[in-house]
Amino acid sequence: MTEQKLNRRSFLKKSALAGGATAGALAAPAVLAQAPLVLKMQTSWGASNIWQEFAQDYADRVEQMSGGRLKIDLLPAGAVVAAFQVMDAVHDGVLDAAHTVCAYWYGKSKAASLFGTGPVFGASSPAMLGWFYEGGGAELYRELTQDQLGLNVVGMLGFPMPAQPFGWFKGEVNTAAELNGFKYRTVGLAADLLQSMGMSVAQLAGGEIVPAMERGVIDAFEFNNPSSDKDFGAQDVAKNYYLSSYHQASEQFEFLFNKDTYEDMDPDLQAILKYSVEASATANSNKAMRRYSADLKWLQEEAGVTVRRTSKDILDAQLNAWSAILPDLLTDPMFARIVESQKAWAEQVAYYELMNAPDYGLAYDHFFPGKLAL
Repeated sequence: MTEQKLNRRSFLKKSALAGGATAGALAAPAVLAQAPLVLKMQTSWGASNIWQEFAQDYADRVEQMSGGRLKIDLLPAGAVVAAFQVMDAVHDGVLDAAHTVCAYWYGKSKAASLFGTGPVFGASSPAMLGWFYEGGGAELYRELTQDQLGLNVVGMLGFPMPAQPFGWFKGEVNTAAELNGFKYRTVGLAADLLQSMGMSVAQLAGGEIVPAMERGVIDAFEFNNPSSDKDFGAQDVAKNYYLSSYHQASEQFEFLFNKDTYEDMDPDLQAILKYSVEASATANSNKAMRRYSADLKWLQEEAGVTVRRTSKDILDAQLNAWSAILPDLLTDPMFARIVESQKAWAEQVAYYELMNAPDYGLAYDHFFPGKLAL
């Protein structure tokens, strides 16, 4: 927070007492006139990444919902710490808050990656965000972060991301056998998955990807979506873009807060931080649909990128690889508890979701025949 770690309730009480000692006309607005509480939040995204804009959507809603009493000083990756270090910085109080993804701290526990980049049991990203809030995921996250790892943080998830593309390659890749030997960028459990499929994996922040391609450190990569990929210049180092993958099919943003700072705030401000996650998730989803689709079109029509769906051979191999790597991972009791909870949720919820959903591809092809290449 700004300048000092203050006890917010004590501050308000003192302000009220001071106000009571002044003239009656000035007493009422004494609390309203005080300086806003400012939280220093850093993201894991570069300043030009669309996700920095998504984080700003959150910051704007916090300020507006609080009537200006609470503001967020939003900083891009690297302003205080590196993209992968925001969890530690929030834990230590170097930052008050962070906007990131759980896979970026899976070095502390591979179970972290289950909150966004774990195995796909058939449930969509919105359905798995539902698991977090309605299926016991939030309590398992709290237990992992606070009880098991001793992290002084409060965390929430928001914005159910579209499934991430398999990514960018210099040439065509049509079979799982062709993946062997690729030097590939990904993060979290996706690294375990793709290493088991014969790829050599480097875990890099988004801003490091294109330089790594140019130096030959990697020769293929994924990040997340057409807009972020376009913004950091993916189209300048590769021309084959594969959509659809099971390596990261249900990720969400992670909103982190220093636990001491969060718990010292008034309940209404805590509620604003919490429910602004929900509000910004809707705003982010709406914006993502417009921007991601427009930027995909730009990549195809203006940047000369060939866009394909990942082959069934590769998708089948990914599912088989998830099944192959899970037994060793499940020897961790916490990991096993989270997976058991997710599978139970997916079995019930995805059944309804899949049985109820019409074939949207069929409808699209009916009205736009021949355009959808599957």
